[in-house]
Amino acid sequence: MKTLRLRWRASVHPKPLEKDWRGLATMSMRGVLRLSEVQIRVMDLAAAREHYGARMGLHEVMQDEKGLVYYKPWDDHEHHSFILREADAPGIDYVAFRVYDDSTLTRLTAGIESFGLRVEHIAAGVYPKSGRRIQFVAPSGHLMQLYAEKELTGNTLGYHNPGVTPDEGVIRGYRVNRLDHVLLGGPNIDECARLFCDVFDFDLSEKIIDAKNDMSLGVFLSCSTKPHDIAFQLQDQPNRFHHVSFFLESVSDLYKAADLIGKYRIPVEVPPNRHGVTRGATVYFFDPSGNRNEVFAEGYVHYPDTPTLIWDTDEIDHLGFTHDNHMRQSFFDVLT
Repeated sequence: MKTLRLRWRASVHPKPLEKDWRGLATMSMRGVLRLSEVQIRVMDLAAAREHYGARMGLHEVMQDEKGLVYYKPWDDHEHHSFILREADAPGIDYVAFRVYDDSTLTRLTAGIESFGLRVEHIAAGVYPKSGRRIQFVAPSGHLMQLYAEKELTGNTLGYHNPGVTPDEGVIRGYRVNRLDHVLLGGPNIDECARLFCDVFDFDLSEKIIDAKNDMSLGVFLSCSTKPHDIAFQLQDQPNRFHHVSFFLESVSDLYKAADLIGKYRIPVEVPPNRHGVTRGATVYFFDPSGNRNEVFAEGYVHYPDTPTLIWDTDEIDHLGFTHDNHMRQSFFDVLT
């Protein structure tokens, strides 16, 4: 089986691991598959349920004995992908990625440990509908998990002669298709990029640097054909949460979502616009606890041989938002 050639360039990025075990990396989409689970903290669970369920249209699939509430967008096949936990302060608890199979999970465990991070093992069944997991803290201070098994409940279309449109009422609210990506804030973002590229075989799809000194301010990482599955923004404090993004099928759906956001007086940070970074169409808004949400459409197709796109702060307004060429200061200051 042909192995991927990683595009980590020593002239631009920190030195790779001394122990090169990356030859074990398998072909594209046979390692880390996707961002598959995000758990956030909210201060008012009833208000959050209205926001994410009744307004956005995510499907609530269960509430467990701890009070956690589990959701899925209609076109996610796993039992759940988004979780709410009531707490005293907003923010993020963890992000999880699904990997191809159990042997991949074992292989990646060795890679994380070789990188120098401590790995915690979590038995099957501790997390609902899920097989065993591994857990570690990224250099940015964020708690992350990997797993290979979770119950698949489908998208209501079935797997034999499935058709293209689910029953009426399945697609609702903002017409969210799936969980798309997260942006996290913290220190050591070059080390985060090295972890994801050297160990998890992601690509560094885009990067934002300071025009004066080339310091990394943002890194965008893809394990798929999307512009990014996870991104990190440089922040002094660790474990900060910038936003979780939900994918919509079209810009038309994005404008319909914006109509509903306005109808229900949901706080908006950025009305319909387009990013220079990732080329995605976007709307940014806040949940009742102050966690930032995004609905996202389009963006380009990323391939493993696509060169890393570099942006610098001389183009900070355009790389942020191309319609009005205005980067919001809140994008740097407001994280939970």
